[in-house]
Order: sequence, then C-alpha cells, then structure tokens
Amino acid sequence: PHGDAAIYDTMVRMGRGNESLLVPFVDSKGNFGKAYSRDMSCAASRYTEAKLENVCEELFRDIDKETVDFVPNYDGSTTEPTLLPVTFPTILANNTLGIAVGMACNICSFNLTELCNTTIALMKDAKHDISTTMPAPDFVGGGQILYDEAQMREIYVKVRARYAAVPGENMIEITQIPPTTTVEAIMDKIAELVKAGKIKEISDMRDETDLNGLKLTLDLKRGVDAEKLMAKLFKTTPLEDSFSANFNVLVSGQPRVMGVREILQEWTAFRMEC
Repeated sequence: PHGDAAIYDTMVRMGRGNESLLVPFVDSKGNFGKAYSRDMSCAASRYTEAKLENVCEELFRDIDKETVDFVPNYDGSTTEPTLLPVTFPTILANNTLGIAVGMACNICSFNLTELCNTTIALMKDAKHDISTTMPAPDFVGGGQILYDEAQMREIYVKVRARYAAVPGENMIEITQIPPTTTVEAIMDKIAELVKAGKIKEISDMRDETDLNGLKLTLDLKRGVDAEKLMAKLFKTTPLEDSFSANFNVLVSGQPRVMGVREILQEWTAFRMEC
C-alpha cells in the first residue's frame, strides 16, 4: 500500500512511450516522458491513458490454474501471487536496478529472440555455449557495444553513442546514447569542456529531439574532422559509458549472485514447477 503516486511512476517506467524497458509491459497514450532525458518528464496521471501490452498475456497465462502460490495480501482482504507464471525469462528481458539494505542488483537486458533461443538451447543441452546464441546485452536506447569477450563474461559492458556526420554541412547528429546517461548530462559536459577551452571544434549544440526520437546536433567549425572530434568526445564525455552488471537475484527468499546460465536454469526449474 504505497498510494497511487508511487504506482504511477512505476507504471510510467513500464510504458512504451517512456522507452525505459526493452520489452514494455504497458501500452501508453499521452506524454510518458523519456528515459533518455532528465527534463522531459511525464504528464500528470489525469492526462495519460494506459492498457496492458499483448506480451502481458505471457506474464499471466494460466495463473487461474494453480500454477503459482498465492499468499494473503497486506490486510488479508484478498490473496496475491508470490511470483507470476511467466512463459519466458522476463528477468533478463528487461533492465532492472534495485537498491535495498546492504544489497543491490543491476541487471542488463538481452534481445528477446536471442534470450528465448538460448533458453531452449540450454534446455536441450546444459553445456551449451551461451555466447554463440546470446553474444552481448541489448540496451533499449540502442547505442553501440564495444565488444570484448573477456569483459563480456564478467558482464562489464562499454557502450557508446551512435552518430552520423551530415555530408557537406559540418554537422554531427547523435541519435542513440548509452543507457546510463541523459541528453542533458551530455550537453552539460560538452558545454563545460567548451567553456574550459578543452574543445574548440564545436560552434553550436542543439537538442532536436522530437516525435521521431532522440537527436542531438553539434555544429562544427570549418575543416573539423568529425571522426577525430567524436573520438575525443567519447573519451571526455558520457557519450561513451560503462555498464557493470550485478545479477543479484532472490531465489526462494535467499539472495544469490548468479550468472546468466544459472539464472536461465533456475527459471527453467521454476517454469517446470508451474
């Protein structure tokens, strides 16, 4: 019982319009804000509408057939499920950040098709090499993963923004940024570097984000090499950022730090029980 204000913020994050989740659970109508922007916040709840996405049928399928345990709710007026009988490993399909007392988790999302194919392959062969079917995480805003197999096994991922140099216009358009940052944080950092005289190649900067999605435009001075400038910006701004995952999961009420294989095996065992 947290009241409706806390529930609304949670629902906004689950909405398609907010772009927080790789597999959104809520079909949203109205202004749900944007996860990649600090200043574009959602409208008040009275201006928005929501309904469940079709994928939610997979979260609740057969819940009325005693597939999962039910316990009394907070005031004993009804019962609630301890877990949902999900038909795919939702824990790895969406990014999750959790901070509790003395414990935390930071779970990255993986491509849904790759995730399901990997789970099937593991069911058929427990020794299946996961990296062949699910080579790297898949982040909701896009971005480019700098692939390093050793780091990937530790789930330490470097993500950089995607950009395009506009031919003949001395201009760079950035269309995807790492999931750990916002457009405003990037603009603040670039402005700070320009003021400090550390970056002299940029003459103007605009946030041109619209209904088509994110777009940050940098106007360059004459004769500036866009590739060299971006290499410099990747080093000095959040246009390149790292994502360090921590798969700390509650299994039967006990916290456990697990790997991807272990999580998928636990999910398979749970699903068989369902």
